[in-house]
Amino acid sequence: MAERNKPLSADPLHPSQFRKLNRDEAAGDKIVRPSLSSWKDAWMRLKSNRLAMLGLIILVILGFMAAFGQMMTPHDFASNNLDQTNQPPSAEHWFGTDDLGRDMFARTWMGASISLQVGLFAALIDLIVGVIYGGIMGYFGGRTDEVMSRISEVLYAIPYLLIVILMVVVFEPSMRTIILALTITGWINMAWIVRGQIMQLKNQEYVLASRSLGAGMSRILFRHLIPNASGPIIVTLTLTVPSAIFAEAFLSFLGLGVSSPAASWGTMISDAISAWDVYPWRMLFPAGFISLTMFAFNVFGDGLRDAFDPKMKK
Repeated sequence: MAERNKPLSADPLHPSQFRKLNRDEAAGDKIVRPSLSSWKDAWMRLKSNRLAMLGLIILVILGFMAAFGQMMTPHDFASNNLDQTNQPPSAEHWFGTDDLGRDMFARTWMGASISLQVGLFAALIDLIVGVIYGGIMGYFGGRTDEVMSRISEVLYAIPYLLIVILMVVVFEPSMRTIILALTITGWINMAWIVRGQIMQLKNQEYVLASRSLGAGMSRILFRHLIPNASGPIIVTLTLTVPSAIFAEAFLSFLGLGVSSPAASWGTMISDAISAWDVYPWRMLFPAGFISLTMFAFNVFGDGLRDAFDPKMKK
């Protein structure tokens, strides 16, 4: 007990009591993991997702074929040849022909071009309108947010099919009409997502510092808030494209899309459905490429979501 209660020695420490480790002093200043920006880190995690990269490869191939596929065949997508109607796939017609003798290979990639254009343009318009509208809602909040939210909820409650029918009555069926009809209410989901992100970010320290230095609303919104919310925006944009493509195919199937002789995956399926059990290739190729496009966009969008998710960082 006496030894336990003995006070500690007050003798000064001497350098001889210490032993120097055999370690490079400069090694302690090295960073074990290289510094990465959020974009590079997201790209590295996206590359490690094999399914997402498969979707990206499929989208690149589809985009290339949509742009140059019609040049790979001597047949025109609109040329009728009644001597070669409903021909199965062969060396001359790789995807066969339809009931008017038109080459299915050329028409399939013409339909891919129209579908991708509709999807990309509709998504781009949704991005611009949704980011601006949602950014204003989230930044100002209060009365402004309440009024703008009620307006978006009213528009969201209107069925888009009703809007498309009204647009077709007013204008002739065309790709522009479909894009306009899809974007009248298609931007609302993007606006709500941007609103939620801006409301989370607008009270951060860097925003308060920028405001204290005299920065205006537009500078804070477009230079600080929206770039920091770019992850969810990109993911939403990626998932908006397949929705627009499927909507275009559905409307064309109903006869509300592009008019003949222009080809669309929806119109090709509509023409082939009456004889799909006799000539299955006429439906196989457009329906198969719609399914493949939906799969590629969805798995790529899921990969982007995981890549930008901070909880997935290691």
